[in-house]
This record gives sequence, structure tokens and C-alpha cells, in this order.
Amino acid sequence: MTDAIDPLILNVLYACMGGFLTLLFMWLGCRVFSHIVSFSIPEQLAAGNIAVGLMIMGIFIGIGTAMGLVIGLGLN
Repeated sequence: MTDAIDPLILNVLYACMGGFLTLLFMWLGCRVFSHIVSFSIPEQLAAGNIAVGLMIMGIFIGIGTAMGLVIGLGLN
């Protein structure tokens, strides 16, 4: 089936699907972690808690890197 589709279109489709999956897993990871900790992440961010912001940044970077590697290695 992939022989009938232009490789350029197929790569764009893979990139779009990968971006969507990355955003989905980042959102899911933040929601799961929000249930684990004993404080409200949105309230702490609104109050200017830098430590919570750095924690969320670490979650997003970690999940984004992991998903990027999975998607990138899957294109072989």
C-alpha cells in the first residue's frame, strides 16, 4: 500500500500523526501526574510557583523526547 502513496505525502502524514500523538501523551502525562501530587498544578502555576513550572517543563521535554524517538525510529 505504501508504494502507491508518494513518500513525501506519507512522511507529512507520519509527522502530523506523530505531532498529534506527542501532544496527546503530553496532555495525558500532565493529567496523570496532576492526580499523583497533593497540590493543584494550575493553581500553583497561577500563583507563580517556578518549581511547579520546571516540573511540568521536565515532563513535557521527557515525553516529547521519548515520543520523538519512537516516531523517528519507526520511519525506517
